[in-house]
Amino acid sequence: MSTSGAENGVGASRARKSTCTEANDTDKVDVAEVIGTAIALNILIKVPLPAGVCITLVDVLAIMATYRPGASSMKVVRMFELFVALLVVGVCICFAVELAYIPKSTSAAKVFRGFVPSRQMLEHNGVYTAISILGATVMPHSLFLGSALVQPRLLEYDVNHGNYSMLKDDEDEKNKETAVDERYQNYRPTRSAIKYCMKFSMIELGLTLFTLALFVNCAILIVAGSTLYGYPDAADADLYTIHDLLSKTLAPIAGTIFMLALLLSGQSAGIVCTMAGQIVCEGHIHWKLKPWQRRLVTRAISLIPCLAISISIGKEALSKALNASQVVLSIVLPFLVAPLIYFTCNKKIMETEITVKDAEEDPSSDNDDMQLENGQTRKTVSMANNWIVSIIAFVVWVFLSALNIYAIVQLGITHGEIS
Repeated sequence: MSTSGAENGVGASRARKSTCTEANDTDKVDVAEVIGTAIALNILIKVPLPAGVCITLVDVLAIMATYRPGASSMKVVRMFELFVALLVVGVCICFAVELAYIPKSTSAAKVFRGFVPSRQMLEHNGVYTAISILGATVMPHSLFLGSALVQPRLLEYDVNHGNYSMLKDDEDEKNKETAVDERYQNYRPTRSAIKYCMKFSMIELGLTLFTLALFVNCAILIVAGSTLYGYPDAADADLYTIHDLLSKTLAPIAGTIFMLALLLSGQSAGIVCTMAGQIVCEGHIHWKLKPWQRRLVTRAISLIPCLAISISIGKEALSKALNASQVVLSIVLPFLVAPLIYFTCNKKIMETEITVKDAEEDPSSDNDDMQLENGQTRKTVSMANNWIVSIIAFVVWVFLSALNIYAIVQLGITHGEIS
């Protein structure tokens, strides 16, 4: 959202310093999606776990065939967003059906009371489960992917409104593809483009977080609490046990629907993760490999450990690795959010130049004159967070950090036992 303004000057260069952590984080979340998809395929159509792990390469091949960073990628971005949206809607439908099967005796009052924090959260594996939900919902790599996907939208706005041209002269026309790539790399968005995309991004973020994501996570908790609570096998249940329990306690089809939701969510998150890893490796680490080689390498990094676990140990270890990977995502979240908060609160980094057209459209905006070396001046405006947003962001960051520190200490005290 607001990271678009940080693409100017020093913001882009400083951002690269945090991307090595992001590359490692992308591999961790990719492990989770590979495991989830492999288990779903194993339960639904009896595909062996090692084969299911290998099948997850399909989304990489699809992305290699369609997406490439550049000026002409906006159409592909829309196709990508539509496809992921369809997968997410499919997950929502699956859990809506699951909710229809929960026992009639389930009290709405107890359901709402379950969302209120209580001392029970500190018992057994409550905090561990809470931060795994947090890591699965606010996946850190999505912060980087969102900033990358907004760039084609910024460029499209400026090109359509005559603020930027992809080709300079006749020489560029002769070498159109090279010129377009070069102009895309040198592009800096105008203030009007940033304001347009910020409005779009805020609406999109609000709708997805407070409708789809909230519904799915609430549905999972409601289904689990109303059907699995009190069963001896529920405390240490893995995905296989949950499938069996849902099939026995609700309806035979309930377990299948749950696995279908897992498959759809694994595919959507896997595609998002693959694109995030590709963007980090191509745009920041600058790997000197061909694009298709980079994408295969990033997926292979996550495939190899999953394949080794599925062959040597089996389903129990895969389920534990799945839960642990979500916790790792939550633990690294503060490290990735900290530079984002710093960048978006820094007026210098969030500074953007005002064009003549921007000044005409919004003459009342606060701006500063910057003296250049050649004696000329240019008008700039800071799009940094105001002090209220900055304080809220810092408080949330401190809360996440404290929650993760508590979970790490508890894991240390119990020697890694989470049951």
